[in-house]
Amino acid sequence: MMLSAPPAAVAQADPLTDALADAIASERVLIDELTATMLRQRAAVGVDDLQTVDDSVFATHRLLLTLGEARKRRRSVNELLGLDLDLKVRDLDDALGSRMTPRLKNERDALRDAAHTLSREIDINRRVLRDALAHSETYVRAMRGIPAEVTPAYGAKGMTTYTPSHTASFSRTS
Repeated sequence: MMLSAPPAAVAQADPLTDALADAIASERVLIDELTATMLRQRAAVGVDDLQTVDDSVFATHRLLLTLGEARKRRRSVNELLGLDLDLKVRDLDDALGSRMTPRLKNERDALRDAAHTLSREIDINRRVLRDALAHSETYVRAMRGIPAEVTPAYGAKGMTTYTPSHTASFSRTS
């Protein structure tokens, strides 16, 4: 008769490990929202939609502030669990030992996957924005609020939008 190994002990959830799982889940949701913002930003750059690019910058700022608050919440729960405040999520198994729950593992893994996806999307956006800036004078001018160059009609040299008013000359003769 073959004896099977006893099933591995599954950690029982307690309010603090549940709170840590909730905090990690909140961070993952925010990172997913940041990823979606990066995708919207990239699409906007592709069609020269400067308003959406600007909106995505604002949304990114707002989400980063909220993510900072979510991380503070996780640090507080870490402290209540007797863990290092700045414990990396990858070190949760070692730090919690037998208190590590399946839900907490799942949330931790989902957070790590979301963070890797966000990192990849940010790298892509950096390249896309760098290329757009390097290859599109119109895009650069629009981002800086500089109007398009005025080309004088028939080759005549006329006053452009950049000519200071004190340099303009007027003839009073007809």
